[in-house]
Amino acid sequence: QRCLERLKSSRTKLLDRYRRTGAAGAGAGGPAPGALLVQEVMEQEWQVLRDSLPGRQGQEPLEQMPKDLDELAVLEKIQQELILQEQLVIKEYEQSLQFDEECLNAMLEGLDATDRIICPMCRKNNLTVKTHLVCCQCGLYISTQDMTEGKLRSLLESAVTEHSHRCCHSPEFTVTSGMEEEASLLMSCPV
Repeated sequence: QRCLERLKSSRTKLLDRYRRTGAAGAGAGGPAPGALLVQEVMEQEWQVLRDSLPGRQGQEPLEQMPKDLDELAVLEKIQQELILQEQLVIKEYEQSLQFDEECLNAMLEGLDATDRIICPMCRKNNLTVKTHLVCCQCGLYISTQDMTEGKLRSLLESAVTEHSHRCCHSPEFTVTSGMEEEASLLMSCPV
């Protein structure tokens, strides 16, 4: 149980080691590269157990190793269980990486597939950009002159980028209109 707890607390160390060694051997069905961590964990716990026994501290390590076949079988079983636990952690990590990669690919495909702009007001729908009009299903409706998606994207990106150089908070967008003015898209910061 203590070996298992120590292994769980060494999760970060295990993943760091796995990242350094790469996925070599993980797909081959053999023990994962991090399997050495199980040996470390068992050796540390064996040392703690050995030191806690009265009158055994001064003996050589070889004399302190279990000689009984039953004891060796139990240790072997513990080691196999710990290796399975370790491989489970690595498998979860690989699945997480795969999920992240799939999400990134989906985002990139979405960017490649369309040159659309997400509405800065509702942040859900795509904007409809025409020469004299920018609108969205959420109700955003602005009259424009000679507007293109590329031009609008450039304006939005430069405004948000300039703001991010001075402030770490996200700006908000609203539509404003005065008595004599037409509707305008206003970017403001709550901070």
